[in-house]
Amino acid sequence: MTSSATFGDGNKGFEAGNIYGSVTHVSHASNTGTERREDAPQPSIVIPFARDKQFIDRGTLLDEIHERCGLPNARIALVGLGGVGKSQLAIEHAWRTRETSSTTWVFWAHASSAARLERSFHDIADRVKAAGRENTETNIFKLVHDWLADCKERWLLVLDNVDDARFLLDAENASSKTATRPLRDYLPHCEQGRILVTTRNEEAALSLVEQQDIMRVEPMSEAQSLALLRKKLGAQAHNANTKECAELVTLLEHMPLAIAQAAAYISQRAPLCSVTQYLAEFKKSERKQSSLLKYDKGQLRRDAEAKNSIITTWQISFEHIQQMRPSAAERLSLMSFFDRQGIPPSVLRVLVLHDEHEISQDGDDLNAEYPKEKDELQPVCTNDEIRNDRTTNPDIDIKDDIEKSLSDSQHKLASNPADDDEDDAFQEDITTLRSFCFISVNTDGTGFEMHALVQLATRTWLAANRKLERWREQFICNLDAVFPTGEYENWTVCGPLFAHVKVAAKQQPEGDPLLLKWAALLYRAAWYAWRRSNATETKLLAEQSLEIRKRLFGEVHKKTWSAMAMVAHAHSLIGQWDKAQKLEEEVLDKRRIKLGDNHLDTLISMGNLASTYSKQGRWDKAEELQLQVLEKHRIELGDNYDKAEELELQVLEKRRIELGDNHLDTLTSMNNLASTYYRQGRWDKAEELQLQVLEKRRIELGDNHLDTLRSMGNLASTYYKQGRWDKAEELELQVLEKHRIELGDNHVDTLTSMNNLASTYYKQGRWDKAEELVLQVLEKHRIELGDNHLDTLMSMGNLASTYSKQGRWDEAEELFRETLALQEKALGKDHLDTLDSISWIAFILEEQHRYQESLAFYERALNGFETTLGPEHSTTQACAEDIASVQKIMNNKADTSLSSSTEDISSEELDMSELVARLEQLTLSG
Repeated sequence: MTSSATFGDGNKGFEAGNIYGSVTHVSHASNTGTERREDAPQPSIVIPFARDKQFIDRGTLLDEIHERCGLPNARIALVGLGGVGKSQLAIEHAWRTRETSSTTWVFWAHASSAARLERSFHDIADRVKAAGRENTETNIFKLVHDWLADCKERWLLVLDNVDDARFLLDAENASSKTATRPLRDYLPHCEQGRILVTTRNEEAALSLVEQQDIMRVEPMSEAQSLALLRKKLGAQAHNANTKECAELVTLLEHMPLAIAQAAAYISQRAPLCSVTQYLAEFKKSERKQSSLLKYDKGQLRRDAEAKNSIITTWQISFEHIQQMRPSAAERLSLMSFFDRQGIPPSVLRVLVLHDEHEISQDGDDLNAEYPKEKDELQPVCTNDEIRNDRTTNPDIDIKDDIEKSLSDSQHKLASNPADDDEDDAFQEDITTLRSFCFISVNTDGTGFEMHALVQLATRTWLAANRKLERWREQFICNLDAVFPTGEYENWTVCGPLFAHVKVAAKQQPEGDPLLLKWAALLYRAAWYAWRRSNATETKLLAEQSLEIRKRLFGEVHKKTWSAMAMVAHAHSLIGQWDKAQKLEEEVLDKRRIKLGDNHLDTLISMGNLASTYSKQGRWDKAEELQLQVLEKHRIELGDNYDKAEELELQVLEKRRIELGDNHLDTLTSMNNLASTYYRQGRWDKAEELQLQVLEKRRIELGDNHLDTLRSMGNLASTYYKQGRWDKAEELELQVLEKHRIELGDNHVDTLTSMNNLASTYYKQGRWDKAEELVLQVLEKHRIELGDNHLDTLMSMGNLASTYSKQGRWDEAEELFRETLALQEKALGKDHLDTLDSISWIAFILEEQHRYQESLAFYERALNGFETTLGPEHSTTQACAEDIASVQKIMNNKADTSLSSSTEDISSEELDMSELVARLEQLTLSG
């Protein structure tokens, strides 16, 4: 007889409680004599477990079991992870069946192996007093089968823990010497019988029941988990904090066995241990979690041979899979490192580590490609009446740092397998893991999910077998192979993988070659996070990449500089201009030394730093750098826009010939030429090209592509400049709606679209509509960026200026004063935005005829403009004119008041003369 793999011959479901009634040990001795006749027994329950007084009702699940098992000849299988409570449900159903029908036989059989099943059948034969049972040569399986088939009463047979059904399928695998056919054949089909199976393995269940007769048992709900924890804690529950209890059952993923385990650990150590202390210990480390979940103390309602540790329970299943199908165990090992949700099939197909010699010495840069030429986004008009966010993103420092620009076939590691056999093997592995309930398929069918505790149990097993690092390396290599750059066209790939990269960021590997891959992966993920305006993740990932690159490449290497630039971008996203400046200055200095002043990367760094200086209000420094960049571009493009136009026309013509009118690079050239026309104020020419670009991008890229939306925004800006507000509004509404869908409500581009639309409403005099949008932008900026961020302050100013246009002077003044206080603190007293707020307050005071106060604020603004911009700047001179206007009003009012006062005095003097004369007359007459 061949041996078969088993699960430790024990019941692994969740059971606990007390045994009521007697337990009889039955030995089977040889009987060579004649058996005496016995009275037929009355129906009873043959189950080794008492009913659980602490049973937690799990909604309609038990009712459904009862309903299904109520049908004639029913065969039902409860399938779920070990420890999810399958056996506990079976025990409760068995007792309820007996409770509702005293004429029904209820039998329990341990079915984890042929030997245990045989012992259970002997117990059944003894209880029903089956004739011939004491004969050692009797086929006990046939004896029980025949008794059940002939039984006049209804009966229920529970087959517990049929996790490996192979011993049921072949007669030669049965441990019983008396079995002559597959053991499965000894389970009778008859009208009065019902069979309930519990198993962790769906494949095993399908050897006994139909697919439609499988009932999946999932973890408990939070309410059920909390109720179970409190019941198992007993007296300790009175001192347990509800919030902490909820957190604990969530960490235990609402698995009944894990909850009972934790409760037993706490109760047996009370009062030295509590839920609070257990929770604190559990959250310390993965190693501590594994230690706590290995706690294995016997529970009354579990088979003596069962394991009470949920970690051990799952590891037994894992070892079985490893014996049965090693490649499935390997995929489970790989999956244990991913985020528990949304694991794409593409990253699971490769199970062989890459040869370390294939990893290049400069960080996998051998196949590096530059990103496609980006559109030169035209700047849109600046509205003096309301400050707009109509700005472009700064150039990025990453052209020379793209480790990979992966093709679609590379993005999906094995979406096109080399042969059908490879794909079949993958599908078989997945089926095996799903059968054991270790993984499940997402609701949308695009990936897999698994319980975090299953992942922990798998990693614990790998660590114990010295395989943890090997599979951590595979995890990082597979992710590195599929995660592309962070440009928009790759977002559909990056999005589903990003959560897994965040997990990888917490698992720094060993060995320099793999560290290079890890740093490259984190850098590309930071790029994606930056494009999505996720400052926190950008900073975290870029800083980790930078640390490794500094260590492996040194301070003077293009990849180190690129990681530094990405960290600077993260600081810029959250308005930390000083930190961004420091990094950008360092990158610029090193690039100047290594690459020279005229290298494209050096110019990009200069432009980035100039942008940061501008944000800081350091206009002289910004202008100095911008002039240098402009001068070097003039050398390349010519000295004026006319020359740029000539060159762009040449490029456009060549691309049309070489690539065709609809090629994306041709459209880029058309857009850049339109940008030049825009700068020249040639709106009609710009509009003509922009319309063509927009139409072709809609065809080539679709309506929702960011480049298409960018073209719509550019055309809207031209309409805005032309004063065609209705046309601008129409496009801006579309851009805003699509940005919300593609990027989300809180993305910087979405907020910019809202601001642009608000500025159009502003121009149309639709103050209420403008106010509604600006209020939304302000609220989101406050939540995402904080009160002191430049964008938040700009939104506050926009809202205040909207109030002023509506004549709501008190609200406008209050908000501008609040904005001013924050600007002085965050930006400094001489920053242009600060000075602009001062001049706005002066204007509002002037409108309210509070001329003396207005003059003080105008003079304060003038001093700042003279210091920052110089006395000859148009803004400085405009402020001086405002002061002169207010002074003139004040002087005119003073002259008017003086004239009126003189007339009043003259009148008073005349009245007094008359009074004196009358007094004199009275005196004389007296």
